[in-house]
Amino acid sequence: MKKQPLAYRMRPSNIDEVIGQQHLVGEGKIIRRMVNAGQLSSMILYGPPGVGKTSIAQAIAGSTDTHYKLLNAVVNNKKDMEIVVEEAKMSGQLILILDEVHRLDKGKQDFLLPHLEKGLLILIGATTANPFHSINPAIRSRCQIFELTPLTTDEIKVALTRALTDKTHGLGEEPVVISDEALAHFAFACGGDVRSALNGLELAVRSTQPNVKGEKEITLSVAEECIQRKSFHHDKDGDAHYDVLSAFQKSIRGSDVNAALHYLARLIEAGDLVSIGRRLLVIAYEDIGLASPQAGPRTLAAIEAAERLGFPEGRIPLANAVVELCLSPKSNSAYVALDAAIADIRKGHVGSVPAHLKDAHYKGAEQLGRGIGYKYPHDYERGWVKQQYLPDSLKSRAYYEPKRTGKFEDALADVYEKLRKSTFSKES
Repeated sequence: MKKQPLAYRMRPSNIDEVIGQQHLVGEGKIIRRMVNAGQLSSMILYGPPGVGKTSIAQAIAGSTDTHYKLLNAVVNNKKDMEIVVEEAKMSGQLILILDEVHRLDKGKQDFLLPHLEKGLLILIGATTANPFHSINPAIRSRCQIFELTPLTTDEIKVALTRALTDKTHGLGEEPVVISDEALAHFAFACGGDVRSALNGLELAVRSTQPNVKGEKEITLSVAEECIQRKSFHHDKDGDAHYDVLSAFQKSIRGSDVNAALHYLARLIEAGDLVSIGRRLLVIAYEDIGLASPQAGPRTLAAIEAAERLGFPEGRIPLANAVVELCLSPKSNSAYVALDAAIADIRKGHVGSVPAHLKDAHYKGAEQLGRGIGYKYPHDYERGWVKQQYLPDSLKSRAYYEPKRTGKFEDALADVYEKLRKSTFSKES
């Protein structure tokens, strides 16, 4: 038992031993109610690594009188699942805890579905992937979905203290003396990943030689060596990646420089220059737009500079771009206007091009009435003349609604309003 990792040994045996996730296992909460009522239903637990998905699954099973088996959707094959079903038939029901449930292939899924449907198996799946994106609807529709969150620093301190005092499963037999600073560092630097904190603590204890008093003294410097940096989980193909990108854009749109720089830092730590560049360029035109037209070219220049420099220096032009975009005036008027025009077309509001605008650069065009009556704006004062450009059925439609958030678009708005009122120039 002691040869197994500390994080594995300290898994809770029942729901009362679970640390954190009180929104699910606290008194009166949904999983606690199911356990107390003895009425479990299939469920999927999802969240980042190290927050206790498999531990809670085992704790749920351990709080019931129902037998359970722990399998992995990747490692274990269909034959293993057939054995589980046979055991379930002998006992009447069985809880199947399935790690990496999002990796369940079609053959295994098709085998399990009828047994879930009958209630012979109660599935508790664990995954780091958002089940609404990654799990087949046939499985998902038969399961309750619960999201687990990273543990707080205080909750991780409770787990570490329990491990230090537990003589059966933990480090209670070790002569450990740990400073408050070291304990706090383990709890903070793991980034909410209790498994990482416990692994760091175990490494510190196992690698520290007793002092003259026979004590293993765990200081802050020892803790820093054994858990060298905050655990950072960022799967470029995962759900969390798109959450960060979304928060990044929304922070810039909301003009919150500090939040935007925080999310930029997370993307830089993940080494994802491609996504950063693409998102910044979209932001420059989608969210800043005509309020500050030079933001687009300057953002592109910053992205190209970052690509040439690479990390870590590439962070410098990116920081400049993010601060500028955050503090620039905002306008989405141009693309919103285009989207309104596209929406009209998709609804069938098209209409014929007015005859005077049709192509007249071919023999016989005049005979067909093409281009007749067209007024060439450059022949008129100030390069404008009143004439109809939209099809008859849409001639009163106005798509563009200017925003007066920046000097440039404010000037455009003045011109636009004058043209709309036909006061910029008189028709000849």
